[in-house]
Amino acid sequence: MATMEGISNFKTPNKLSEKRNSVLGSTPHINIPASPFMQKLGFGTGVNVYLMKRSPRGMSHSPWAVKKINPICNDHYRTIYQKRLTDEAKILKNLNHPNIIGYRAFTEASDGSLCLAMEYGGEKSLGDLIEERNKDSGKPFPAAVILKVALSMARGLKYLHQEKKLLHGDIKSSNVVIKGDFETVKICDVGVSLPLDENMTVTDPEAYYIGTEPWKPKEALEEDGIITDKADIFAFGLTLWEMMTLCIPHINLPDDDDEGADTTFDESNFDDEAYYAALGTRPPVNMEELDESYQKVIELFSVCTNEDPKDRPSAAHIVEALELEVQ
Repeated sequence: MATMEGISNFKTPNKLSEKRNSVLGSTPHINIPASPFMQKLGFGTGVNVYLMKRSPRGMSHSPWAVKKINPICNDHYRTIYQKRLTDEAKILKNLNHPNIIGYRAFTEASDGSLCLAMEYGGEKSLGDLIEERNKDSGKPFPAAVILKVALSMARGLKYLHQEKKLLHGDIKSSNVVIKGDFETVKICDVGVSLPLDENMTVTDPEAYYIGTEPWKPKEALEEDGIITDKADIFAFGLTLWEMMTLCIPHINLPDDDDEGADTTFDESNFDDEAYYAALGTRPPVNMEELDESYQKVIELFSVCTNEDPKDRPSAAHIVEALELEVQ
């Protein structure tokens, strides 16, 4: 096996329509049905995602995933989510990569709600698959599958960081869409992405890192933390950890000395203090559950979750290292 330079030597520790046209140009009229006539695929903060099947006049067209504002949102939040959806459409329209969900249209549905139509990347997110596996077998994903997901994600991040000078800003398992038996792996939800300067740093005073708390790196938790491309790398490392542990980072924190501890999440026993103290750090891995086939995964996870961003590899470095490993 070829070594992963810089990784293998790491010691593993135990009025909106007008605005929309001006932003995106004119969009041809597309008939998007009202929500009850589409299959719901999932949901996020303030939005729902639906499957739109397209077979006009008997022709077979590939389906789309349609993201719409949740109708129960109040006016204040609706305004926020409409802006975010408009921003996401604007960004997505300029992206073209096999490991990033593709843009298809930005328009209004028959019920008048704003819709972002995207490439259909699969019915389930990686987060869905992790949850299912936790309920079914409870065993980590095979190392080869984790490395395949890692390479696909790293390729998408390399494109975003280097070619588009964008920080994704919310990498986690639920923002990775899987088709079939890991046939394709695509990053989605670019609505909170931030511009990177020539030094791979977020310097725009209007840009604010949102992220999702359990996946945030230390620098995003600090008031004056400097956000770089390496913020995505930390969250990427935690996504690999999710596939090994089938858990949300820092949520399951049983006592280390309690070998029989039940790691299912119990809100009544949740230790707020331990959770907040653990944010931005590298969560532990149960080495007894992982055989030697996981060595590269653990090394990659470890180096990506260094607290100092300078000690984390770039997406390009990860791609270079993993292309030697993943066939």
